[in-house]
Amino acid sequence: MTSATAEPLSPERRREQRKVLIGTLVGTSIEWYDFFIYAQAAGLVLGPLFLAPVAAQNPGLAQVLSFATIGISFLFRPLGAVVAGHLGDRFGRKRMLVLTLILMGASTALIGLLPTYAVIGAAAPILLVLLRVLQGFSAGGEWGGAALMAVEHAPRGRRSFFGAYPQIGVPIGMIVATGVLYLVQTTLGTEAFQAWGWRLPFLFSIVLVLVGWIIRRAVEESPVFTELQERRREASAPLGQLFRHHTKEVLLAAFIFISNNAAGYLLIAFFITYLSKGLGLPLPGVLMTTALASFGWLIFTLVGGWLGDRWGRVRTFQVGYVLVLVWAIPMWFLIDSKSLVLYFVAAFVLTIGLGLSYGPQAALYAEMFPAQVRYSGVSIGYAIGAILGGAFAPTISSAILETTGASWHIGLYIAIITVISLIAVSLVKDRPGIDLGVAP
Repeated sequence: MTSATAEPLSPERRREQRKVLIGTLVGTSIEWYDFFIYAQAAGLVLGPLFLAPVAAQNPGLAQVLSFATIGISFLFRPLGAVVAGHLGDRFGRKRMLVLTLILMGASTALIGLLPTYAVIGAAAPILLVLLRVLQGFSAGGEWGGAALMAVEHAPRGRRSFFGAYPQIGVPIGMIVATGVLYLVQTTLGTEAFQAWGWRLPFLFSIVLVLVGWIIRRAVEESPVFTELQERRREASAPLGQLFRHHTKEVLLAAFIFISNNAAGYLLIAFFITYLSKGLGLPLPGVLMTTALASFGWLIFTLVGGWLGDRWGRVRTFQVGYVLVLVWAIPMWFLIDSKSLVLYFVAAFVLTIGLGLSYGPQAALYAEMFPAQVRYSGVSIGYAIGAILGGAFAPTISSAILETTGASWHIGLYIAIITVISLIAVSLVKDRPGIDLGVAP
């Protein structure tokens, strides 16, 4: 693979890189749109529709179980990465990339067509969970390849900033998902949205997958794109080598991520449900305010990447996590004021810490592992961190609220795991000048 520091890139090479980065960003944004539209729907409508008997007896428990379906897909992401890597070697990585994109879109669209409990009984939640499993399986290999290509092709002094670009697919997916829900809800009204309108954002995934397929098809023959697929191939390397020599690094990568992912899923899923159902605020206003606050996540992720090259990755992470730690409990008193303006302040300030602890992640992870196990190391560390962090954060938060009745206890939960992440990142040695072992 060509190092970005070895020699100046030709204009043609730069153009191809831009194409691939755009294609990867689009794919990542579509992936997160699919995840986030489900997470938000799980908080708003899926419980009563697919868990009707539980919802009739205990609405709070139905909400907890509905949020639990969010986390199920995360359990299958590592498996998806390994299987996709193996099949990619056998049948072609380009085919697998298109297949995973289609599988993600198809499973999301099928959720929009799924009959509810009232129509097919217990088969409804079973099919819902199976489609969530397919979503997680198909998403297995996206992040690692995009993150490593951006970092490994960056000039040595700009790795963190370059690595922040694949990260912004998360806030973009969040903004699009929330915006689509807002448009559907305000256009149709509450009654129609609850009855059938909630299906439209899922079906809209078909359009996004078509756009993503067209863009990716335009770049799939480029040398840089082939290079990206070579990085994905490494996901099929034996995991024994990784855990034999780098278990500590994998665990640190996982624990570093849990706070960011858990706090992020409050913004993605829990806040909307809590404000609209728990506090009785109008859903359109909550959705719009959440979407606007999410622009802070996009902005500060790029700022975090930029600061990672100047302050160091570890220090930038530490600043971000200190902000999350300090804000974890006070933000709930603003949210509980039932003011959308104060909710915007609460969410926007949270995105500052989220961005600073997300922007430098790709560079930090890449520099933690040697080249021969880097792909599997960062991918598995990221996946485990997501399972321990955001996968069940809305479920845990809903259970805490159901048990204690005080929202600030959720802030205490976030504060505790933020301390864990802060300790974990402080145990990592910053190595911004290290040779990534990419052959010229």
